[in-house]
Amino acid sequence: MSILIKPIITEKATMDSELNNCYSFLVNTNANKIEIKGAVEAAYGVSVEKVRTINVRPNRRTRHTKTGIQVGKTNATKKAIVQLAEGETIDLYANI
Repeated sequence: MSILIKPIITEKATMDSELNNCYSFLVNTNANKIEIKGAVEAAYGVSVEKVRTINVRPNRRTRHTKTGIQVGKTNATKKAIVQLAEGETIDLYANI
């Protein structure tokens, strides 16, 4: 079971990393803040000051088809915003 799934690279996340030294990750839904902190420190070799988590609800969709109404939803996910100590950074583009 991997705790860190992937980093989130959007305009908002990139601006947050440049201005506030905070990085966003998509994490396992069962992971807590202590496990996320340990996983980030082990994977990137940095010291973490603060971890904030967000549970993202699933999107529900309804389609009208010939056979009737089809109802579905996406999977629920969890995001983590990790604030690093002063002077430390994570290079998310190193493996590209």
